[in-house]
Amino acid sequence: MSDTFALPEIDPFTRPYWEAAKEGRLLIRRCGACGRAHHYPREFCPRCWSEDVVWERASGRAVLYTWSAVHRNDLPPFGDRVPYIAAVVDLAEGPRMMTEIVGCAQERLRVGAALRLTFRQDAGDLAVPVFTLAAQE
Repeated sequence: MSDTFALPEIDPFTRPYWEAAKEGRLLIRRCGACGRAHHYPREFCPRCWSEDVVWERASGRAVLYTWSAVHRNDLPPFGDRVPYIAAVVDLAEGPRMMTEIVGCAQERLRVGAALRLTFRQDAGDLAVPVFTLAAQE
């Protein structure tokens, strides 16, 4: 499988997000008008459409909403990682986020399990937010 694949395009708007990730921090956006947080980062609030949104550091705490073990994926770079656990998590700040669960067997996962943030180093010096179980059971 090829080592080349499309990396996220880092533009002036997303640069703070990716720079924070390299430093081990997850940023989300919070709306000054309605007070709600959202992720993925947008330049406007997806709930009230206000452009009064700012970056905020997420705590790194989340709970597992759902997951699926992926055993086949022909798209680079995922094919080299199978099997992996694709997941949706609820961040402590409110937003729901698509991610990956690392460092634990699928059999240990439960809906509502406490998770903690970690980062995976990917190609192009990119740090990607992923999650692992918060406590060893």
